[in-house]
Amino acid sequence: MELMEQRILENVVWKEGKYYVAQCLNIDISSFGESREEALTNLDEAINLYLEDDEHQDIQIVENPEIVHLSVKYA
Repeated sequence: MELMEQRILENVVWKEGKYYVAQCLNIDISSFGESREEALTNLDEAINLYLEDDEHQDIQIVENPEIVHLSVKYA
């Protein structure tokens, strides 16, 4: 019997146009949907598919992420 490891992953969700985007901060994966819930469901599916491959088990530790606003100038 194989033991499964469980981790809590940090994710962010935002609205971009008419879609919601969900991004995992621990693994470079994102997805989208027409609602916040659909975006998160799609992200969960994408993460699970990614982790099925044993070669991609690199999960960054992200503790207490914080949204920080920066002002940038561009042309």
